[in-house]
Amino acid sequence: MDEPVIRLTRINKSFLAVNADLIKFVETAPDTVITLSTGEKVVVMESVEQIIELIVQFRRSVLAGLSCPLLGLHLSAGPLVPGTSQRSEDISESERSL
Repeated sequence: MDEPVIRLTRINKSFLAVNADLIKFVETAPDTVITLSTGEKVVVMESVEQIIELIVQFRRSVLAGLSCPLLGLHLSAGPLVPGTSQRSEDISESERSL
C-alpha cells in the first residue's frame, strides 16, 4: 500500500506530499497553513476545504480498498466485508446470502 499522503502545492508552485496522519490542524491565516504533529508548518495553495476533501477521499479509499484517482493511488485488495476482517471476494455466494 502507498504511504498515507495527500498531494498539495506550496505557494511557490512546487508540489509536495504530506502524510495525512501527521496533520494536527489546518488554518487560513490568510494563506492556508498546515501544522503537523511534529510542529512543522507548511504553507500551501489549496484551501482548508480542499485539504479536508483530499483527506476524506484518501481515508475512504483506504477503508473501501478502492482506487483514489485524485490522489494517484490504487489499492489492489478488495473492500472488507463490514463487521469482519474478510475481503468481499473471499466470501462465497452462499455465505453472502446469510
